[in-house]
Amino acid sequence: MAIAFLYTYVLAVSAMTVAVNAQAFAPLKFAGVNIAGFDFGCGTDGTCIISQAVPPVYQLSGVDGLGQMQHFVKDDGYNVFRLPVGWQYLTYNQSTGILNETQFSNYNMLVSDCLSTGAYCEIDIHNYARYDGQIIGQGGPSNEIFAELWFNIASYWKNEPKVIFGVMNEPHDIPMILRFFGNKYAVTAIRSASGASTQMILLPGNNYTSAQTFVSSGSAEALAMVRNPDGTFTNLIMDVHKYLDYDNSGTHAACVTNNIEDAWYPLTTWLRANGRQALNTETGGGNVDSCVGYMSQQIGYQAAQSDVMLGYLGWSAGSFATNYVLSQVPYYNGTGWNDTLLVSMAMSPVTNMLVASVV
Repeated sequence: MAIAFLYTYVLAVSAMTVAVNAQAFAPLKFAGVNIAGFDFGCGTDGTCIISQAVPPVYQLSGVDGLGQMQHFVKDDGYNVFRLPVGWQYLTYNQSTGILNETQFSNYNMLVSDCLSTGAYCEIDIHNYARYDGQIIGQGGPSNEIFAELWFNIASYWKNEPKVIFGVMNEPHDIPMILRFFGNKYAVTAIRSASGASTQMILLPGNNYTSAQTFVSSGSAEALAMVRNPDGTFTNLIMDVHKYLDYDNSGTHAACVTNNIEDAWYPLTTWLRANGRQALNTETGGGNVDSCVGYMSQQIGYQAAQSDVMLGYLGWSAGSFATNYVLSQVPYYNGTGWNDTLLVSMAMSPVTNMLVASVV
């Protein structure tokens, strides 16, 4: 397997040469994984059946999310975790920006566990720019309600520099993306929470935040107009996703592409030309050799663009079963944790040596 990794790493280095104006190599800033479970029951139409949530918190479900994160930091060198949660979970099925005290306390157990590892922790509202089937600000909850939600969230973690605010998971089929103001309202609300002036905010585009269609879908144009209240775009980071299976659905074990030509090269070209940066907060594949090879190439290319690409997070660990097709859930054998093939052979910074240590 070491020979296989060496081969794929050579391919990754070769792939870097396709970059135009590629910068001198520098390590990626972030590598990590999603710790899913609070989002279980949420569909792409923005409905969330909160009784189906399986919090990756041992006290709540028996799932040892803290142990997973401690392992990923200590043994793999990960330094960021994305913590998906349904909007309905946080407000106890109320279409409001007011947090339910009990529900929010449960979620905060996971955030606190994450912060205790020393890693960065992303708050991710996993609702696809919708609430119960209706688009935010376009028939669904108003932009003002969405802003209230983010103001209340940001107010709680306003003094925590390692909290990242992920505005929304995977907006899609937004008919007028240039008139989708959820991002703008959320940024203003977060920054108005006294103290939350420097944390990273991740801005999602249309088409499930596809890295491949970031420019062509109009997302780039729309997000370029979102600014901090002072007119700057400091720490406003583009949020992008890209899987490696044949239809970019993240539902198949086999990988068929490294995404470089179709997605990462056009995206990084736009980012560099516009002085912006992006973070790949969902990527992954099956635990098969094809994914080890293509993922290594993708990460290698991103590392060659580390002036504009901040890093990657795998989908997914947390409360998923170990036989889930894209599982990155480590297995505890009674004495220690064991990683999946894709993590151990491609995504772990200890293996690929392409990520800076910030923990």
